[in-house]
Amino acid sequence: MSWLPLALILLGVALRLNTLVVVVVAGLWSALLAGMSWSEAVALLGRLFLDNRYMTLPIVLMVPVIALLEHHGLRERAEALIGRARAATAGRVLLLYAGVRQLSIALGVNLGGHASMVRPLVVPMAEAAARARHGELSGAAKATLRAHAACAENIGNFFGEDIFVAVGAVLLMKGFFDGNGIGVSVWELALWGIPTALAAFVALAWRTRRLDRHLSTLASSQPEPPPR
Repeated sequence: MSWLPLALILLGVALRLNTLVVVVVAGLWSALLAGMSWSEAVALLGRLFLDNRYMTLPIVLMVPVIALLEHHGLRERAEALIGRARAATAGRVLLLYAGVRQLSIALGVNLGGHASMVRPLVVPMAEAAARARHGELSGAAKATLRAHAACAENIGNFFGEDIFVAVGAVLLMKGFFDGNGIGVSVWELALWGIPTALAAFVALAWRTRRLDRHLSTLASSQPEPPPR
């Protein structure tokens, strides 16, 4: 096995290049290293995309729905709702969302997602909570906040789904162990996923506390607006 495609992916991520382009180039390179012709590699890529199109179809169909809701004021309603909560901070909003996300998917209910929840609801609510405490946010503060919102979604989804026995990740691990002659039930896999999920949630709680402090530092370092 050649490690060059993997090295290409690591290099592309380190240089913050477009992830989709990096992965596609690495996949085509792997096919060429395996002895395929260029036409065979492109045909294989297209066939795999069609075979797995059901994974991207819900997101594609969701985009116009979310756009229509935002056009009719979804973001503004979310900001107004969280702006009335005096105890709310950006970190607490993200931690609460991650907890609900983790618990719901552990019970087999998929309530969340970057396209359906994070962008239209979670980010506006977190930004509104931050503005209520620190005033207008700088571009750096908004970028940091949105990155942490994506992180909250990933942690809640990834570690929560390992607790549900019928999710793809658990079934994939079950198939791997069965293929290697290791007898492990899906219930055992889900049970041992609970400590990991709790540890991830505690780590996220620490990160969200640091986020609130970081936003406060950014706000205090901003120059005062000139008097009108």
